[in-house]
Amino acid sequence: MTVASSLAPVLVVGAGPTGLAAAMSLARAQVPVRIIDRAPEPARHSRAIGVQARTLELFEQHRCVEPFLDLGHRAHVANLYSNGQRRARLDFDPLLTRYPYLIFIDQTVTERILTEHLATLGVEIERGVELLEFTQGSAGVNADLRYANGRHEVLRCAYLIAADGAHSTVRHRLGMQFEGETMAQSFLLADLALTTPWPEDEFHVFASGDGLAALFPFGRGRFRLIADHKAMLPAAPEGTIPVPTLDECRAIVQQRVHHPVSVSDMTWGSYFGINSRMVKQLREQRTFFVGDAAHVHSPAGAQGMNTGIQEAFNLGWKLARVHALGAPERLLDTYHAERYPIERLVLQQTSFMTQLVEADHGPLKLLRERVMPALVALGPLRDAARQAVSELSIQYRRSPLTLDRTLDGGPRAGERAPDALVHVVDGPLGPSPGKGRIFDLHDPACFSLFVLVDEDTPAEQRAMLERFVEAVERLFPQALRVWRIAGLPPGETPRAGEGGPSLDESYGRTRPAFYLVRPDGYICTRGRPASDLNALLRHCETWFAPTRYTASAPAAPIDPDA
Repeated sequence: MTVASSLAPVLVVGAGPTGLAAAMSLARAQVPVRIIDRAPEPARHSRAIGVQARTLELFEQHRCVEPFLDLGHRAHVANLYSNGQRRARLDFDPLLTRYPYLIFIDQTVTERILTEHLATLGVEIERGVELLEFTQGSAGVNADLRYANGRHEVLRCAYLIAADGAHSTVRHRLGMQFEGETMAQSFLLADLALTTPWPEDEFHVFASGDGLAALFPFGRGRFRLIADHKAMLPAAPEGTIPVPTLDECRAIVQQRVHHPVSVSDMTWGSYFGINSRMVKQLREQRTFFVGDAAHVHSPAGAQGMNTGIQEAFNLGWKLARVHALGAPERLLDTYHAERYPIERLVLQQTSFMTQLVEADHGPLKLLRERVMPALVALGPLRDAARQAVSELSIQYRRSPLTLDRTLDGGPRAGERAPDALVHVVDGPLGPSPGKGRIFDLHDPACFSLFVLVDEDTPAEQRAMLERFVEAVERLFPQALRVWRIAGLPPGETPRAGEGGPSLDESYGRTRPAFYLVRPDGYICTRGRPASDLNALLRHCETWFAPTRYTASAPAAPIDPDA
């Protein structure tokens, strides 16, 4: 995909994981981008540590997952205790993904990995640069930037992405409300050396009348402790920030864990307060809000950073499509339409989970100790819990960008495109038979059209498929990769390390069939080439085609017997 270098850049304000993901998405699509952060250097410590399976899948498609697998620690099991008794155990191994676990990795390392990957795309973070003011117009944004040496720059940019955190300067400059509430209690974080009776690939959440405590493993005897702190924060000398002590952490573990756990060292600790707040609109003219600038909530469920990263990937391809390739401006409105309901649900769920684990009496305690264990024991509900925690269940089935047609099995339009081991019949570089994976074939800078065929497709049907592909390609100049794929031939088995679901398992048995996958890895449309071409063309022309595109006449239905 080639984009004119004369395009005005997109300005990303904030170089945390969400801002970095937004810049990656744009840069991969060859859209000019600048990313600034007023901090002169990256933070040395951070709160977010959990990377979910769906985020890892997206990192794989962006070709940057390997450092997370090498440097992070994998946890396959979640345990919930009440007054020392384990009430629920959730094993992630049955998840149909290459990543049936959480990765625990310090946010500072996550930022370093994404920064290094962004540099390979030709984008460097501009540190010590502060956004002072900005004005929006119908054709762009004028941003007043101040550098650490006092120099000013007025940058003309096409769009502005606010990834500047809970105290967002962009949000304040626009006078936008951050509606919600401040929780009564604060929380304690500490990185500790622990000796525990459990495997290090499990994490644990403890609820008791004394309060909440959670232990998340980093490996090699290191853990992150998170605990609520109902008392007022301890006083500290003026100009300093109170920090937990090793003795305080030992006391919390002794009072709330109810298992033989010893604490021998603390390398870092902090307190923080909790808010549950979000903006009402994720778009304000040419400004878009992502991550903590859009929503903040309890750390329960390790959803915050992952939600922000996935928002950034959702927004990035849409900005690229509109700004660089001339798609209709209304495509940008679907960012709010798709992501706002998910953010609202995350706030509701994390708030409820926090109340549930902290309850020391009443219905919530009964729910935690009696009802929830019974529910989690049921297979379908346990599967749903796995899908929700891992964020594999996130979907856009009600999005205006979704067009679904009935097929024999397979994921529905609006759902994530799952991985599968396939036989590649041909692709963007011409005929290239061989094994491949859906995630390896998909390029997040483009749409991917997967045409599912049989190895022995008759010649007349192949001609019909060629006409189908040509009709779709006309709507996606420079931004569509077409793959004709089939299941592995009978008797061919994957080599060691190549295991995974088959094409039939992941995408059903209808042949021929098509799946049009968005750059962010979700299925936009699916159907049968012979009967669903016209609907597909109308849908894509409405949302994705350059506004200058006009069809000379409606496409005629394809006759599979022609």
